[in-house]
Amino acid sequence: MTPQEAKERIEKLKKEINYHRYLYHVLDRQEISDAALDSLKHELYKLEQQFPQFITPDSPTQRVGGKPLEEFKKVRHKVPMLSMEDVFSFDELKEWEKRIFKIIPSAKFDYYAEIKMDGLAVSLVYRDGIFVLGSTRGDGRVGEDVTQNLKTIDAIPLRLHQPTQEEIDRFLEVFGAGIDKKKFENYIKDLKGEIEVRGEVFMDKKVFDKLNEEQEKKNLPKFANPRNAAAGSIRQLDPKITASRQLDFYGYHLVTDLGQVTHEQGHEIMKLIGIKVNPLNQYCKDLEEVEKYHAMIHKKRPKLPYWTDGIVVVVNNNDIFNKLGVVGKAPRGMIAYKFPAEQATTIVKEVRWQVGRTGVLTPVAVMDPVFLGGTTVQHATLHNLDEIRRLGLKIGDTVILEKAGDIIPKVVKVLPNLRPKDAKEINPPKRCPVCGSPVEKKRISVGKEAESVAFYCTNKHCFAREKEKIIHFVSKKAFDIEGLGEKIVEQLMNEGLVSKVSDIFTLTFDEIKELERFAEKSAENLIEAIEKSKKIPFHRFIYALGIIHVGEETAIDLANHFGSLQNLMKASLEDLKAVPNIGEVVAQSIYDYFKEERNRLLIKELLERGVKIEYQKSKPKSQKLKGLSFVLTGELESMTREQAKEKIRELGGDVSSSVSKKTSYVIVGKEPGSKYEKAKQLGIKILSEKEFLEMLKKGSY
Repeated sequence: MTPQEAKERIEKLKKEINYHRYLYHVLDRQEISDAALDSLKHELYKLEQQFPQFITPDSPTQRVGGKPLEEFKKVRHKVPMLSMEDVFSFDELKEWEKRIFKIIPSAKFDYYAEIKMDGLAVSLVYRDGIFVLGSTRGDGRVGEDVTQNLKTIDAIPLRLHQPTQEEIDRFLEVFGAGIDKKKFENYIKDLKGEIEVRGEVFMDKKVFDKLNEEQEKKNLPKFANPRNAAAGSIRQLDPKITASRQLDFYGYHLVTDLGQVTHEQGHEIMKLIGIKVNPLNQYCKDLEEVEKYHAMIHKKRPKLPYWTDGIVVVVNNNDIFNKLGVVGKAPRGMIAYKFPAEQATTIVKEVRWQVGRTGVLTPVAVMDPVFLGGTTVQHATLHNLDEIRRLGLKIGDTVILEKAGDIIPKVVKVLPNLRPKDAKEINPPKRCPVCGSPVEKKRISVGKEAESVAFYCTNKHCFAREKEKIIHFVSKKAFDIEGLGEKIVEQLMNEGLVSKVSDIFTLTFDEIKELERFAEKSAENLIEAIEKSKKIPFHRFIYALGIIHVGEETAIDLANHFGSLQNLMKASLEDLKAVPNIGEVVAQSIYDYFKEERNRLLIKELLERGVKIEYQKSKPKSQKLKGLSFVLTGELESMTREQAKEKIRELGGDVSSSVSKKTSYVIVGKEPGSKYEKAKQLGIKILSEKEFLEMLKKGSY
C-alpha cells in the first residue's frame, strides 16, 4: 500500500468509526456489532503504526469515548479513565510483550489476567469509607455523575468494609510481599481520606432476557446486548428504573495508593474492604499461563452468567506499569486479548463463481485475510445474485463478515462509506468458468412463496458438476468412503479412472497404487474402504444420489415411507406429496430425478457393481416424542448432533433441518446459528442442552 492509499484509507476509517462511536456513546444506539467496530479500529491502529505520519489528534485511536449526556452533572476524573488496545491472537500478544520489553529491557514481566466484562465502566469514590461519588467514563477525562443510580446496585457497598486486625494480618501473610505495611495499615484501620476504585457495571444474561421479554410485551424496542441494557439503565434519570434492572458490579482497579505494589494486591485489597471482584481473575507468571487462562475462560464463556469478549492482561508490577507510560490514550502495560471474533471487517478483492453438483453457479467472495472465529478467513459464499444485490456489494467494498455458529463465514453487511472510487459491479459469467459452456438463467423456488435467480452451467457433464456429485456421494452421511477426499477425487477424474459415481466401484488396486501420492498400503486401504461402503442403509443411499432439495432428514422420511428402492422409483407425484414433511417443490424434484433415464441407468450400474441396500426401517424404541418435530443448532457438549438426532428418532420424534411454524422445539447448543434467531421470531420453544437431556429422560418437558 502506498502512503497516499494509506492516507485515504485512514481518513475513511476515521470517519466511519467516529460515526458509529457517536451513535453508541452519545445516542445509545448501534448499527453494527462491537466485534465489527473493533475490527475497523484494529485495522486503523495497524495502519497508523505503519504510517505514523498520518496520526492526528482527532483519530479514534487517540480518544476514549463520547461526551457526557447533558442530563447529568459533569465529573472531572482526577486520574483519566484510559482505554486499551486490542490483540486477537497469541502471536499479537507476544508482539506486545516484545514492545514493552524494549522500553524496560531489565524488567521481569509477570501479569494479572482478568475477564473483560461487557458492561459500563464506572468510578466509585469513597470518603472516610462512605460512597460519595459515582461517575461514568465519558470521554476519559470528564464523565457523568450517576451516584444515585449506582447506589441502587446491591453489589456496590454504600460503606466500605472495616477489616479486623485478624483479616489484615491474614492479608499481609498471603499477599503482603513488598507492600508498604505501615502505609497500608494506616489507611485500612480507619479508612480515612479518599479511596477511588473502578469497575464494571453489568447485567446478568437471565436478567437481560427477562428485560427484553418485558420490552416486547410493552411493544418497546429490545436491547441489542447486555452492555447496552446496563448503559441505558445507569443513564436513567429516575433511580427507581435503574433499581428495577437488577444490575451487578465487579471492581477491576484500585486507583488510590494504599501501599500496594502489584495489580494483584490491588484486587485483594478491594476484596478486603468489601468491593466485589471477579473470582475467576488470576495471577499469571508469564504469557504461557496467560494463554492457558485465555483458553480456559473461552471454554467457560457459554456458561458464564454474563457477557465477555476476552480477557485483560495487566503488567502486575505497579512500578513497571507506571514506567511503561501511555501511548495515545492507552497504557502500554495493559492489553485486551479478545476472543476469536464472530464478526470482523475486510475488503472484497474479487468474486469467483463455483460450479456445484446441480450445475448452479455460486458466487464466492475472495477477500483480504482476516482472523475470525479462531481461523484466518479469505473466502465467503455470497449465495446468489439476489443476495449480492440485496447487500449492494461491489468489488472493492469493505464488508462485515460473520461466523456465528456456522463453519462457513458469510457477508452480512456492506459499509458503503468506505467504498473506493474504482469499485466494480458484480455480474454473473456468460460462460461456465470450468468447461466454458453457456450459462443459463433460471428462477428457482426457495420457499412456499419465494423465488430466487440462479445461474446454471448448461453442460450436464461439466467436470465441476461431476466432481461435486462424487464428493457428495462419498461423504460421511452418504457412502462414507474413508480416504476418498476432494483432492483424490479430482486426481482420479484427471487420470480418467472415474467420470461418474458408479465408476468408484470399478477401481482396482493396481490402478490406484500407480497414482502419485499412493503407495501399496494406502491403495490397499482405499480399496478396502470402497468394498466396505457397498453395504449401505437405504436412507443414506437416497441421500448419496444428490437429488436436488433432498437432504439427510428428507432421505430418512423417504426411506421410512416407501421401504424399498423399487417402491420409491415407481412412486407417483401424488405418492411423494403424501410423505410427511415433503412439499410440492421437493416432491417434484424427486419425481423428476427418477423419471430421467440417465439417473435410472446410474442406479442400475451401482447395484450391478455390488452395492447392497439395507432395508431396515428404523422403528422407534418408544413413542414418547411422537408428533414432535425438532431442529438442532449450535454445538452440543454431551453428544454429537448426529447422536442427538438418533435419540430423538428412537423416541418417535422427527428431526428437521429448517425452522418453520410446524417445528415443536429448537435445541440450542454452543454458538447457535441463524436457526436460533428464526425460532425466537416465530415463537418456537427453545431448549438448552440441559433441558433437552431432561426431556430425553422424561419424554416430555
